[in-house]
Order: sequence, then structure tokens, then C-alpha cells
Amino acid sequence: MVGPSPSPPRTTAELCVDQKASLRRDLRAKRNAHVLALDPRFQALMFKQPPSPVAALVPAGATIGLYLAGPGEAPATSYARHFHEAGHKIALPWFANRGAPMIFREWGSPWVDDMLAPSPWQRIKQPEADAAEIVPDVVFVPLVGFTAQGDRLGQGGGHYDRWLAANPSALPIGLAWDCQLVGELPCETHDRPLHAVVTPTRIYGPWENAA
Repeated sequence: MVGPSPSPPRTTAELCVDQKASLRRDLRAKRNAHVLALDPRFQALMFKQPPSPVAALVPAGATIGLYLAGPGEAPATSYARHFHEAGHKIALPWFANRGAPMIFREWGSPWVDDMLAPSPWQRIKQPEADAAEIVPDVVFVPLVGFTAQGDRLGQGGGHYDRWLAANPSALPIGLAWDCQLVGELPCETHDRPLHAVVTPTRIYGPWENAA
């Protein structure tokens, strides 16, 4: 009697996808526990404005892309207000539907929630569909995990990786909690590295290796 044929060996790409999925589960749980343990008074002081080395990366007149934080993510709204007050245009991710590519539309005022509408994911708002589509020069990016070298683990949808690949001149900067740092990440060819990562206690960037 002939038994069932053995399953073909897993490819490197398939193993990488599995590794990322496992890391996302672990890092999300770690991140959520970290945020829940923070004193709300202390948490309110974090990510109020970009540190001076990061602000120096933003050219005068640059359009800034940011995000509205989901549960556990490092908040970016204070950065939006800081740059808006400094005269920069502010943009947020926008999706026509869940399968559509990510674009950015202008957020006219980071103080006015009425200028936002439900996104296809509902829990996160986005600009109205008639807001101007713009391409940010600098993008502050959410993440699940990161390395000191700028490798990023995202939510798994690949939206930022595809957008950054299509807009290689944009400067990507991550915002994260310190607990999201890992020694290494499984990386695929489509993964786009970050130029720098900002946490409440440290900035990871190219100047760390400067002479």
C-alpha cells in the first residue's frame, strides 16, 4: 500500500511569513502590556514633539505624513500639531477600500476631528475623500517591531512598504515604544528600512555609526 506523498519542503519565503506572524503576535502582546502599565500622566508627556535631531531631518516647507495611532501604537497626533504649527502641510493615510493601495490626503487641521471620516477599518479615521491628495516628503511610520539598524515589522498588510517603494525619495521615520526593539527581524526583498526610529528614551539613526 502506497502512503500519502510527503508534503513539499517549505520555501524560505513561506518560513519568513510564518516567523513574522509569530513575532507580530508576541510583540503586539508585549507592546499592549507595556502601554497598559504606563502611568497615564507619564504617557501624556511622551511623543509631544520631535527631538531636535529628528526635527533637523525635516526640510523647511516639507509635507509631513503621519498616522492616527491604533490600540497600543506610539501616538503621532502631537507631532502632527507640532509640524502644522511650524507651517508644514500634514497628510494622513487614505484608503478607498480595504484592497486599495494606500495614498495620503491632506489633514487641514490636526485639531479638528470633524475633518476626518471613517476609514474602511472603521476604528481608524482618515481624511474626507475630497481632501487633496499629496505625497509627503517625510513620513512618520507606525510599526509592530524594529531593529536598531532600521528594519521594520509592520501590521502585515504591506501598505507602507508598497508606498515607500513607489515613493523612494520620501524619508521614513518610525515611532515606537522601547519594548518594540528586537535584535533582528526576518526580512524580505519588499521590506523597506526606516531612516530612523524614535522611542521615548532614544533615537536610532544613521548618526549612531558616524565617526
